[in-house]
Amino acid sequence: MASGSGTSSSGLVNPVAIRSRVVLEVAAELVALPDQPLRQAKVLLRAQGVEPSDWPLRLFGSSTQEGIDAVVSRECALAIVNPSSALTLAYRGSRPFGAPQPVRVVAVLPSQDEFVFAVHPRTGLTRFEQIFEERRPLRVSLRGQRDHYLHTMLEHVAEASGASLGDVEKWGGRLQMEGSLPYPNSEKFARLVSGEIDAIFDEGVYEWLDAALSAGMRILGLSEATLARLEAMGYRRSRLQASRYPLLGRDVPTLDFSGWPIFVHAELPDLTVTQICQALEARKHLIPWEGEGPLPLDRMCRDTSATPLDVPLHPAADAFWRERGYL
Repeated sequence: MASGSGTSSSGLVNPVAIRSRVVLEVAAELVALPDQPLRQAKVLLRAQGVEPSDWPLRLFGSSTQEGIDAVVSRECALAIVNPSSALTLAYRGSRPFGAPQPVRVVAVLPSQDEFVFAVHPRTGLTRFEQIFEERRPLRVSLRGQRDHYLHTMLEHVAEASGASLGDVEKWGGRLQMEGSLPYPNSEKFARLVSGEIDAIFDEGVYEWLDAALSAGMRILGLSEATLARLEAMGYRRSRLQASRYPLLGRDVPTLDFSGWPIFVHAELPDLTVTQICQALEARKHLIPWEGEGPLPLDRMCRDTSATPLDVPLHPAADAFWRERGYL
């Protein structure tokens, strides 16, 4: 996403701005409460190497596993991650987590998205699994942010297909971590269209899928067997729908990349969780999201396609949303 502007090239609000505003607005509300002795909040927005301190209120705006680790270790009280399936894997104890993690959801910011596997038509590929069945030495462009959950997810997809992502390089291919989303005006997008690279695997479907299809790129689907293995881990399947993207010609089965859970430790005191919910409600008109108007709290505490809820609500959050009539 574009930095600094607060919006992406499509006019949607920048995810970084959304995450930051959530933790800032929640902090602004909680910090004035009488049980906060310092009346100050330490807000960690992708801070690296921050050691736990004596600050009583610590919130983490993140989109990576680092936020999950920070909540579990109690380094911070609240974090945000994308997609929802990242938190589901932690809750279930699926890889890369060695055991179920004590996490619970407060609410889920709506975001409808899918993983896209785009290849140049000259590859002749029609299914993702062909890459490994035929030992294709593809030149693949991936997100430059090395701790982005895309990389963990892609490795899981490769393993569910019967191989390892690293095999592509063993066969003479190249995995390039570079840049951000493949916006239609970006260099990496132009390199795919020209055939300089063979594939781009990324999310942010609304930003670049239409342009990729218009340029003649082919979108690979996942097989039923691959999807079943991934679902067993905690992922959700989805479909790129031809009704929404007519140039697809057919629905393409893929993985869901939706939702930004706002989550806490399972043992975070009920009072703190209730205060976080109160802060979200009080600031719902000030926090941007991918739609219009105030935060849709009535959707954010329910399981929908844009707000996957496969991790339980914290009991105090469940009670608060029910009391307010959202559940």
